[in-house]
Amino acid sequence: MSPVDVKVVLLGNEAAGKSSLMRRYVNDRFNDTGVCQNTIGSAFASKVIKINKKEELVLGIWDTAGSERYFSMTRTYYRGAAAAIICYDVTEAEFFNKAKFWIRELRSVEENCKIYLCGTKKDLLSDTCQANPSLETVREYAESMRIKLFITSSKTGENVEDIFSELINDYLQNPVHQKKVENFIVLGTESKNSTSRWCCSVL
Repeated sequence: MSPVDVKVVLLGNEAAGKSSLMRRYVNDRFNDTGVCQNTIGSAFASKVIKINKKEELVLGIWDTAGSERYFSMTRTYYRGAAAAIICYDVTEAEFFNKAKFWIRELRSVEENCKIYLCGTKKDLLSDTCQANPSLETVREYAESMRIKLFITSSKTGENVEDIFSELINDYLQNPVHQKKVENFIVLGTESKNSTSRWCCSVL
């Protein structure tokens, strides 16, 4: 059987941590130099996940530019996406407001796209740096929208694998997709044996 391709798009404000999330998941790396280059247009990475001895699942992940000037371009990337991860910096209320915008946008345009809300930069939280808005407020919002929430840190890797594993499991358990993948299993450590590739795209 040929590999099953799953289109995943990352959405959110500029500097919301989308590129770091993708880099940590695909390559298990984090840029700790403090210098981050903004995505222009989009960046693309793929990761091959072993489902069982005979089948593979290929994730195609599009990291979109968060700048307003690329908004119309971003729409071309989330069309037909099976899943979207909406990222926001847990310390920035403005980023959370933008995340809510993207959730409304996807719900109105791509109704078959499964949405996941991802709070990034959990490692920044401390006694002197609180979540804004509070994580409880975000959880209540996610529950009201029936969206799964993950609070992650690309720096430490916390919960990064979890959000993608959940995404894959949801995809495989969807009756529509089960027809494409026979004898699917719940993924866990299998994804660590995957292969990946990375490239950039500017339109």
